[in-house]
Amino acid sequence: MAVRRRGTLFRPVSGPDALHLSDILRNETTGGLLMLAATVAALLWANISYHSYEAVRSTTLGPLTIEAWAADGLLTVFFFIAGLELKREFVEGSLSRPADAMLPIVAALSGMLFPAGIYALINITVAGGHPAGWAVPMATDIAFALAVLAIVGAGLPQAVRAFLLTLAIADDLGSIIVIAVFFAHGLQIWWFAGALACLGLWWLMQRSRKVENGWFYVPLFLLGWWCMLHSGVHATIAGVGFGLLTRTNADELNDPIDRWQARVEPWSAGLIVPVFALMSAGVKVTGEAFKALWTNPVPLGIICGLVIGKTVGITLGSWLTARFTSAELGRGVVWRDIIAVACLAGIGFTVSMLMTDLSFPRSHMYADEAKAAVLAGSAIAALVGGALVRHRGRQHQRWDAPHPDDPPVAAGA
Repeated sequence: MAVRRRGTLFRPVSGPDALHLSDILRNETTGGLLMLAATVAALLWANISYHSYEAVRSTTLGPLTIEAWAADGLLTVFFFIAGLELKREFVEGSLSRPADAMLPIVAALSGMLFPAGIYALINITVAGGHPAGWAVPMATDIAFALAVLAIVGAGLPQAVRAFLLTLAIADDLGSIIVIAVFFAHGLQIWWFAGALACLGLWWLMQRSRKVENGWFYVPLFLLGWWCMLHSGVHATIAGVGFGLLTRTNADELNDPIDRWQARVEPWSAGLIVPVFALMSAGVKVTGEAFKALWTNPVPLGIICGLVIGKTVGITLGSWLTARFTSAELGRGVVWRDIIAVACLAGIGFTVSMLMTDLSFPRSHMYADEAKAAVLAGSAIAALVGGALVRHRGRQHQRWDAPHPDDPPVAAGA
């Protein structure tokens, strides 16, 4: 029986990246909208009955509270998908070609350093600051950013979407490194060794074509997560490790990464990330809290980092790379497109919320203010970036539209 190839969403793309990019755009759009709905639900719930919201989050199920299950447990699956994406890009995607990857990678790095620097500057120079929250505004939420781009970015060159995708993936890698290096506490060597053993066994099983049934891997994934949870390294790093060690083969139509994504990604986008949003985004909205967003150095640093730091950092990093190396913008892309996408990259919901939990535990006096700042900064970036992207899309449509005086194109030309 003939195997049907999956259709592509954006026909102009060609080569091995076309199928991968279109699938990501389609799935992440759905996930972004579901996450937005869960965020709104969390805000409504917390402001209607904050007591019941806190009671649910604090309920203990086995070894963890529901809130911890969402952040340390379910979110590991989200990072597993991120690991799969990174592996794909490293092996056969845009990150496999240094010349093509240089511009978005440098842009991602600059787009992480500038927000962190702006946050640190504000919180060092202003009384009452808390510099330890520097990591919160560093991340870009790939689901939200691609959802906004897909909704309002009609008419943009495909290279703009590819730039944002590669940028967000490189940003994810940077965030993973930050979590692993800066948020590891009290390393428990034997638990960590157990996690490494599970990762090694996963790698060996992936290389054996006799172990193709995914259900054999589920207990190993859970055991590796459990060991990482107790090791002192954040549990989500286990998900990244399993994703990076999954086998891929460009010659196979439906290789292991394709199969894992097809099975797990709907659960991640449709359930896991929305549940995390529901358990993390519930903050009380009051006049005093709104005022604190613009007067307290912690939320002000987060908002400025996401809105200003991301835009300036990504744009400047891209320009310097193009100016002093052989890297070039994609076909049809102009610098105003990069500025619009850079602003859109200030949407930092999922990983920024996780960074908030790590930097400001719930008992911390700035915990709710920091989460409110992530929501506010992401909303501003989405609105401003979405407006810029929409304007740029319309501009490209006008450029691409045939002129009335142009001769008609012959059929089949």
